[in-house]
Amino acid sequence: MINASPRRYAIYSIVASVLTLTLKFTAWGMTGSVGLLSDATESIVNLTAGVLALTAITIAMRPADSSHSYGHGKAEYFSSGIEGILIIVAACGITYAAVDRFLDPQELVNLGPGLGLALLSSVINFVTARVMLRAAAHFDSITLEADAKHLLTDVWTSVGLVAGLAVLLVMPQWKILDPIIAIIMAANIIFTGVSLLRRSISGLMDDALPQAEIERIGEAIHKHQGEHATFHGLRTRKSGPRRFIDFHLLLPGETTVQAAHDLCCVIEEEIKAGLNRAEVTIHVEPIECDSSYDGREVGGECEASVIME
Repeated sequence: MINASPRRYAIYSIVASVLTLTLKFTAWGMTGSVGLLSDATESIVNLTAGVLALTAITIAMRPADSSHSYGHGKAEYFSSGIEGILIIVAACGITYAAVDRFLDPQELVNLGPGLGLALLSSVINFVTARVMLRAAAHFDSITLEADAKHLLTDVWTSVGLVAGLAVLLVMPQWKILDPIIAIIMAANIIFTGVSLLRRSISGLMDDALPQAEIERIGEAIHKHQGEHATFHGLRTRKSGPRRFIDFHLLLPGETTVQAAHDLCCVIEEEIKAGLNRAEVTIHVEPIECDSSYDGREVGGECEASVIME
């Protein structure tokens, strides 16, 4: 069952990061493996990201006020963006350590127990990430999603690391395998960081909602206004979990204010039923008036797929 507050799941991430950080640094201290060091370094990023996520979610949950009339949801994009930068910085540090070890390979010790600790940390991260992904879907939180996917990335890189280093248990002479695995892990981590940065920038730049969601808006209007419903100037954006939607709805000039109001209420409820946490603004205009079409071009390419006239 999903708890009523997303903050609890950010706290789960912090607790899991502290546990895995302890396990991984212990494993590195036991073995001297630069691969395990890279894994441990990412756990520091996980912990930092968890603290950032908790802070961002706490801010995003604040209600709208006179200074932030649209709420504080965009705080989540800052969190995921900073997390992406931290991931990339960590990957650069891992690469530096791996290249140094590549030039000067060293024999590893206590590898078996060290790999066991690394696997245990992966189990903790996997369970935590799965719980957080369910919560992210429930709360529509990019911060929880980013944190969960980061933990999952850590899981798969750790499993790959353990599988690669396990070869050294039977072939200890392959010392160069350790830094090679670390470099591969660093490349994968950079990919995750860049992905998070792109999503954060998209949110901060007020990108339109996905095409599938825009089509749902059109379907909601047509359901109550008919297949030949006339509307334009559709604009959409997302701020954290909240969706903001506005458009111009053209109705016959003889339509009463009450009838137009009732229709708009029905359409709004239909849109909100299909899109969680949506706030809808509808501007009604007379269909017979030429000036009613001034907003036709607003919305660019995403507009074309939903205009039905």
